[in-house]
Amino acid sequence: MADDVKTLDDLADLTVDGDATSIEPAAPREPVRDALNRSYATGKRKDAVSRVWVKPGTGKITVNGKEADAYFARPVLQMVIAQPFGVAGVDGQFDVMCTVKGGGLSGQAGAVKHGISKALTLWDPSLRPALKAAGFLTRDSRVVERKKYGRRKARRSFQFSKR
Repeated sequence: MADDVKTLDDLADLTVDGDATSIEPAAPREPVRDALNRSYATGKRKDAVSRVWVKPGTGKITVNGKEADAYFARPVLQMVIAQPFGVAGVDGQFDVMCTVKGGGLSGQAGAVKHGISKALTLWDPSLRPALKAAGFLTRDSRVVERKKYGRRKARRSFQFSKR
């Protein structure tokens, strides 16, 4: 069958069970919400994993039972977790409750950002194109390189001594 198809016109002429098949547009995504009107997503970055629940509210973000400003004290990390709301244009419209484990504060902030982006997409699928274009839905796969034998770290060699 694949041997017969050499051009796009040949592909258009293919039929299934004698009937011409037309390509149906993809069904629009449906919002995914639980009984408490929340959307849940998991975010990951380096060794950090976050569980994020998003619901309509006043913009309050709670991380591990603390306010986000208290948990992520550095302004850069506060900016990182606020980015998905700015890109999607929903500042102050959602409350976020999340738990995060593993890694350091920078990785945890990245994991929370990833989880918020995925949860917003599940809450309102129309926000997906903006978040996708900003790259917030893609898991950043960069992790620490492992230490190799015969070396001091992953790439650093032991100090060379000529004498």
